Amino acid sequence: MTVMFVPSYRYRISIRAFRIGQLDFPCWFSTQSSPGETTDEVVNRILAVGDEYPFRREKICLDYIRKLCASGDLLSAVKIPQALIEKRIFPGYRAYDYLLEAADKENDFHLLFQVFKDLHFSSGSVGLNAYLIVARAFGKHDDSDLLLRFVADVCHMKLNRSVGIILNRIIYALAKCGHVDRALLVFNYMKSSSHKPDLVSYNTVLAFFGRLGRIDEMLFEFNCLKKSGLFPDIVTYNTILHSLRKMGRLDLCTVYFKEMTEKGIQPDVITCKALIESLGRSGNIEEALRVFDEMNKRGIHPSIHIYRALVYSLKKMGKLDLSLRFSEEMKKMQMHSVVLRDERYQNR
Repeated sequence: MTVMFVPSYRYRISIRAFRIGQLDFPCWFSTQSSPGETTDEVVNRILAVGDEYPFRREKICLDYIRKLCASGDLLSAVKIPQALIEKRIFPGYRAYDYLLEAADKENDFHLLFQVFKDLHFSSGSVGLNAYLIVARAFGKHDDSDLLLRFVADVCHMKLNRSVGIILNRIIYALAKCGHVDRALLVFNYMKSSSHKPDLVSYNTVLAFFGRLGRIDEMLFEFNCLKKSGLFPDIVTYNTILHSLRKMGRLDLCTVYFKEMTEKGIQPDVITCKALIESLGRSGNIEEALRVFDEMNKRGIHPSIHIYRALVYSLKKMGKLDLSLRFSEEMKKMQMHSVVLRDERYQNR
């Protein structure tokens, strides 16, 4: 084991080099900032690690941010990633996530937006976790104006990519965290802004309405989608059909399936599953079998779930021979899937 010392102004950092396989990795064991240390000095400590150890550099950056946040100096903590970005060094997603959580704990929404904005200017791709932190922060407060001000500030961000993508992700994150009404607040804000909802916006809203069983609201927004000049896709119709089937609105399933095919949208296995389950539950087993035959002709391979739905419906209708036939087909398909999976495992 070798010990090296890196000289620098007012401090000295020691590195232990240890070997894993054929690579040398440094082990920095001093990240204590000196009293009164400036942002530039802290950044120089981080940069001293070198480009060959980016993950270690990100960890040191995060350690400094944690210490500053623990001492209550969030403003200085925020300056570290900003200074690194000026030097074209990305501080890492964990640093931004930690700063977002720290701003949330302090109920500092001005700082929350600043970190959120810095993250989007510094990275071409922002993960879901940052959006979830922001969603949880706004979910704890009843002030809807606070959220709308945040969204308005996002709309004024001058980015190289669409602001609509960011708004869509905020809607999704709010709904995922259980704050559906706040997600709708953002969605309705988009309708009145220059960043109109796109197909992704509508599909997201339709999906969480469907999961919650709010069918009338889902169908209302579906009609709004069509009136806006957007064209529903296979995801849209699958969401509608699945939600209607789940809530027992079986009569409407065939209506929207017909509408979908008339628009030239080809069904997939998810579409067929929803339709076959709906027809089977409503006792229209002959039509369910016709859809099953049609999907085979189209080259759409039935899933285990489709077979189970058919077997269940056939048993319920007293067609035991046909039920047994589909049950045998399902077992063969399951066995074939196991064999293919084993072969893939062996060929690794």
